[in-house]
Amino acid sequence: MSNSSSIPLSVLDLSPIVQGGTIPQAFTRSKELAILAERLGYHRYWMAEHHNMAGIASSATSVLVGYIAGATSTIRVGAGGVMLPNHSPLVIAEQFGTLASLYPDRIDLGLGRAPGTNQETAQALRRNDHDASENFPANIAELKSYFDDEKPTQTIKAIPGQGLQVPVWLLGSSLYGAQLAARMGLPYAFASHFAPEMMLQALELYRREFKPSADLKKPYAMVCVNAIAADTRAEAEYMFTSLQQNFVNMLRGTPGPLPHPVEDINSVVAKHELYSANHTLSLSIIGDKNGVRTGLQNLLKETNADEIMINGQIFDHPARMHSFELIAEISVDLSK
Repeated sequence: MSNSSSIPLSVLDLSPIVQGGTIPQAFTRSKELAILAERLGYHRYWMAEHHNMAGIASSATSVLVGYIAGATSTIRVGAGGVMLPNHSPLVIAEQFGTLASLYPDRIDLGLGRAPGTNQETAQALRRNDHDASENFPANIAELKSYFDDEKPTQTIKAIPGQGLQVPVWLLGSSLYGAQLAARMGLPYAFASHFAPEMMLQALELYRREFKPSADLKKPYAMVCVNAIAADTRAEAEYMFTSLQQNFVNMLRGTPGPLPHPVEDINSVVAKHELYSANHTLSLSIIGDKNGVRTGLQNLLKETNADEIMINGQIFDHPARMHSFELIAEISVDLSK
């Protein structure tokens, strides 16, 4: 990935817990993937906040960001994202101020509005849905103020955090986040890996309504996509069945660890379930190296994205590492 004119590729990691696997194993695998991603030239490595989900180990997101940043030396590391309504803006500013002090110029903070869990767990997180939704823009502004230079009248400071200008991103899967990112002049990441419908509308809205800010002079849009590359298309499609089963299990209300792939997906899920899962996963790019190259090139033409983030949830760890290796080799062929 040495071609400077190519589109930056990055990694989204939920630290998946696989069937028969353990949480410590999930963390070790995340660390190994991050070290590989850095060596291969990926631009950033983000962890996502989820709660009370048996297949995802990244609930304490800021702790994992520190773990990954400590195992690497150059790749940008961050949250993709922190679900801000679950937290006090000051606490998040202190956490990411600490991370930015430990790992200067390497930490990103992506912010989302969803709870990253179900309603019952959201209440356990002391989250008030109505207030969270209404106060989200104000909470972002408050959080950003803790990263700004200290003001003479300021009585509450993030220590560490004040003056560190930690880069803040807005994440979204609808038009709301795009509009807010545009209004605040922030970089925007769209979650097409699980919400494909609004992608083009959201990107168009973001670019059209973008207002330059001290953070960003012109729009910067990243698109996150599921991508699985293997030596053959058949092998990639086999690995993809884990993600298909995963989404079917969520539709059934029985989420769990990332399932083992199967030779015939129709043997384990009903036709209507597979239809629903495949609709959600419709922008996934699955294939051999040439197929994934074509898929990513088409995504770039369609979206004009400034950066692509790869979510590669694969049951077999060596196969997951190999997928990211193959995609890194493709990167030199990706340019706007």
